[in-house]
Amino acid sequence: MRTEAARMRKKALLPALSALWLAAGALMSLPALAQEGAASWETWRAGTSVADNTSLQHGARNFVNFCLGCHSLQFQRWSRIATDLRIPPEVLQQSLLPPGAKPADYVMTAMPASDAETWFGKTPPDLSLMVRARGKDYVYRFLKTFYVDPSRPTGANNLQLPGTAMPAVLSDLEGPKRPVFRNVTAAGGQTEAVFDHFQQLAPGRMTPADYDIFVRDTVNFLDYVSEPAQMQRRSVGIWVVLFLLAFTWIAWLLKKEYWKDVH
Repeated sequence: MRTEAARMRKKALLPALSALWLAAGALMSLPALAQEGAASWETWRAGTSVADNTSLQHGARNFVNFCLGCHSLQFQRWSRIATDLRIPPEVLQQSLLPPGAKPADYVMTAMPASDAETWFGKTPPDLSLMVRARGKDYVYRFLKTFYVDPSRPTGANNLQLPGTAMPAVLSDLEGPKRPVFRNVTAAGGQTEAVFDHFQQLAPGRMTPADYDIFVRDTVNFLDYVSEPAQMQRRSVGIWVVLFLLAFTWIAWLLKKEYWKDVH
């Protein structure tokens, strides 16, 4: 009877203990959730793939329409883009090539470096290897975190690259926004402002979802440009690994045949 009574008490305590454990877990996770929310923009990922040819084609269009005015791709030819992205020659000529450019030309901006330095304070960088240097997630966050800042000469600033000389050239698509910060007490007792969210000041020509796709396509194209042969390299790498596995198996069988008399 005592054993049965003890078993019944344990069963009665189980729901209470489970509720207490869940509550404790929730309380312990609150600081972590708050910290994650404060740094949410720093964890944004591009989530793109150079295997998505439609995305690459859209990204090439975006680059020509919004980036080529200031930035070059000095290691990339128009003809290589058309071949890799399966863009018909007539579409390349009508929609992508600048006036007077030839398919064999490198992708170069028409803006003189001296004028760019006068207007922006520095020459806009070539973007051929930008994704290789910074990573596609960095470029994605850079294009997503522009905000209005009247204290800057361009009237805009950026969370990913504070003090950037680049104006918010995509604000017409996204719509102007400003950051909202909240005060957080640090471990030493000091109060610091931490980014919380963006506040939209006016609507853009695109919805937030469409703008996000626009940025991802552009970043995906720059990822392709940074290493145009990466898809071929990866496919060849798979066959190389399979060959090494098969060769290892054959070598093991050969070793077994040579050593069978010794053993």
